[in-house]
Amino acid sequence: MTSHPETCSRYAVLHYILFFDEKKKKFGSLIYSIYNLYSGTMRYPIVSCRFICMFAVLINKVSLQVTIEAVIGGSVVLPCSAEHDLTLQDTEVHWRDKDSKIVFDIIKGKDTVAEQDPQYKNRAETFPDEYLRGNFSLKLNNLQHTDTGKFSCFTTPSNEQKTIQLIINESTAEKGNKSTEQENQGPKTQSVWMMIFICVFLLLASIVLSVAYFMFKWRNRAQAASEGTVTNF
Repeated sequence: MTSHPETCSRYAVLHYILFFDEKKKKFGSLIYSIYNLYSGTMRYPIVSCRFICMFAVLINKVSLQVTIEAVIGGSVVLPCSAEHDLTLQDTEVHWRDKDSKIVFDIIKGKDTVAEQDPQYKNRAETFPDEYLRGNFSLKLNNLQHTDTGKFSCFTTPSNEQKTIQLIINESTAEKGNKSTEQENQGPKTQSVWMMIFICVFLLLASIVLSVAYFMFKWRNRAQAASEGTVTNF
């Protein structure tokens, strides 16, 4: 069988995916199967080299997403480090949230908050002393439930992007307060139902007694009337 003109490219792509990053080895068996389909070791070549390249890019992007958990009212550091050597004078870093709102901007090594969204005013800060080391991490203070979601760090001109999935949990104190409130609401609810039951019972009892009283009086009157009729005769 004649060799495919893209054989070398395919081997290069496969080698990159399997061995470039130890963390990606879990994808190796899947990529190897896809490669075998295309190379002809299986009967029907159904996958192109372009698909393998696209899959490799997708793996790369997924591996750049980090998930971080924090508690409401606390603080959290969202990591963002440049993987290439950068000159601060030519570097721009843009932090954006899930709604593309401006969280923080670093322009040529200087913090810029002129267009910062009011939601993050006085809550977002960076570490200027770390810029030269390529560390553009963001610290977010006084966390709120609305902070839950994805935050992205874009670095130019290297065109790097880091995505952080932030999960906001309730603090232990808040959970304790909610539990106490629920426990307190239990007896209160029982007391309310008890009062309703007593009121309904008293209302029904008064109705029954009233009916019995009027029936008793009616019978007495009827009996007196019948006795008067007999006496007249």
